[in-house]
Amino acid sequence: MTNAIYLTTTEPYSGKSLVSLGITDHLLRMTNRVGIFRPVIGTDPKEGRDKNIELLLEYFNLDQDYGDTYAYTWNEATELISQGRYDEVLDHVIEKYKALDEQYDFVLVIGSDFERSGAHLEFDYNADIAKNLGATALVVTRGQSSGENGNAEGIANTVQVSVDALQERGVDVLGAVVNRADINQVDQIRLALKEEMPDEDLLLAVIPEDVTLSSPTLEEIVDHLDGKVLYGQDKLDNLALRNLIIAMQIHNYLDHLTKNALLITPGDRSDVILSAMQAHRSRNYPRIAGMVLTGGLTPAASVDRLLEGLPNMVPIISVETDTYDTAAAISNVRSYITADNAAKIATSLDIFEEFVDTTALEEMISEIKPHGITPRMFLYNLVYQARSDKQHIVLPEGDDERILRAAEVLINRGIAELTLLGKSELILHEMTRYSLQIDPNYLHIVDPKSSPHFDDYTQTLADLRKHKGMTLELAQDLMTDVSYFGTMMVYKGHADGMVSGAVHTTMHTIRPALQFVKTKPGYSVVSSVFFMALDDKVLVYGDCAINPNPTAEELAEIAISSADTAQAFGIEPKVAMLSYSSGESGKGEDVERVREATRIAQERRPDLPIEGPVQYDAAVDPGVAAKKMPGSRVAGQATVFIFPDLNTGNNTYKAVQRETGAIAIGPVLQGLKKPVNDLSRGCTVEDVINTVAITAVQAQNNE
Repeated sequence: MTNAIYLTTTEPYSGKSLVSLGITDHLLRMTNRVGIFRPVIGTDPKEGRDKNIELLLEYFNLDQDYGDTYAYTWNEATELISQGRYDEVLDHVIEKYKALDEQYDFVLVIGSDFERSGAHLEFDYNADIAKNLGATALVVTRGQSSGENGNAEGIANTVQVSVDALQERGVDVLGAVVNRADINQVDQIRLALKEEMPDEDLLLAVIPEDVTLSSPTLEEIVDHLDGKVLYGQDKLDNLALRNLIIAMQIHNYLDHLTKNALLITPGDRSDVILSAMQAHRSRNYPRIAGMVLTGGLTPAASVDRLLEGLPNMVPIISVETDTYDTAAAISNVRSYITADNAAKIATSLDIFEEFVDTTALEEMISEIKPHGITPRMFLYNLVYQARSDKQHIVLPEGDDERILRAAEVLINRGIAELTLLGKSELILHEMTRYSLQIDPNYLHIVDPKSSPHFDDYTQTLADLRKHKGMTLELAQDLMTDVSYFGTMMVYKGHADGMVSGAVHTTMHTIRPALQFVKTKPGYSVVSSVFFMALDDKVLVYGDCAINPNPTAEELAEIAISSADTAQAFGIEPKVAMLSYSSGESGKGEDVERVREATRIAQERRPDLPIEGPVQYDAAVDPGVAAKKMPGSRVAGQATVFIFPDLNTGNNTYKAVQRETGAIAIGPVLQGLKKPVNDLSRGCTVEDVINTVAITAVQAQNNE
């Protein structure tokens, strides 16, 4: 088994983007050292980047220069080959590939696009390159060919012929993916593949066509038609699922409208333009994607004035061509999956996971040895675990844009059920403003003041804090605060966890939890950890957010809590109790406190590898560890780092974050009876998603 997969297709538009996204995502769960390589690209660098390469580099944030991702443009390669310099071409391709092979654990090689004449010759080139690179081929073919091979048996035969041709040329074949198949033919094609190749030890998958992936965005249509955007510039990411030429009168064409349709009509049809906008806003008709006005005609001044005053306009595009030529041109628009189209990427990754046996894929690339858990694996496992037992999380800051955008992803990807706190009218208005599509079955909007639970929550708070002088009037006032209301939802079991802090301070977020949720049995302190996602691994830092100067007993408890948190999220805990000295060498009050904390933690949890005091360099560097703490189970391989105080921990995590570019996920609170977690006020949408998923997993463990 080699350290490269070569994606090769049998015809154009087979959907390599989806397959390359899925494979790269899977590889990055095993190692961050993944490179992308295309021997030949079709785009001249002066005209822009190769779309497939750009997608992978940008979406996965791969540390690779674009110039290193390819060897030749198509024109360069064909010119050299026509001069009889094929060996020179092959040598340069190998040279470029080997440079990547030395830098990365795995290289995904993407073959040519088959968009030109001479497909047979192109297949031979790909096979020869795959053989000389020592790469294992994965065949990608279309499941809806226009020719006679469009049936299940014909598709299976095409796959068999391609596999045989590669193997005859000395290329190892990993398997084949039939992409863009008719949804009604998926089972028949899968069965036909097994019947055609019963003895082959291959990965065989059939992925159905998804209309959202093949449908162009309005921006792609504008670019293809060289159109002018008259209105709705901010909605050019709308997908055109269907093209409708409108020549009928209003009462006749309205019944033909479908969701996300693109309407094509002459630019002087003001009646169509205005009625379409009304239908778009009506509850009785589906929303459209946009309109294309043909013939170089634009709305009259009075109509233009009316349209300019309408909120949330869909894109209206003007083109010079007539209606027939415009419709023909739009039908030829090829849509791409691009790094800025989060919806298409999420759909692609979900489809890949559903229809490809990734367990078998992992077995076939099992020589790749991951070093600990990588950030990609950590985040994948996090979402996978959260989805396995969906939890109900309350988000008090319901009208914040980041919260709403995260809610769309969290609900639509099945990560969690959510309650947003705030005024319903405002939240729904903001959702419309941002064009968010959220499944209402898993989204609840609650205004604390009008909630039927308000009086019960108020009385409960008064009873719980009575010994602290809490009156019913004061409890009523506090319960209007979203942090108190959200925390009480968790306390009462009306939600499984809470995430807040996007617009509130840490203390504002966690104070209610400290007051009445309180700690788990056997715990005396609430602490926190950060998951530090470095280039090739994820470490756990605690406590970097809550306890300023923990005692030895508290430090021991923080160590045990942090180890349990690490284990809950798939990180094997090896706990380093950090100090300014290692082993028995240091003296002083601070190092003695760490030494005592280590002793207490080891006594309480003899099952955990916990060692200290240890300096940070000895904890992470095997060479230093061998000198300072030879024979240690932890030194040189620590995964959980316990800082002696908040000053050290907070500064260290921020220094590592800034200097290395590590992603700091947290703070994640631990020790509470029920999970409540804090966000940074500078958090991103991705931070919210990750923190909600973490909170959901914590809630699962509490069950």
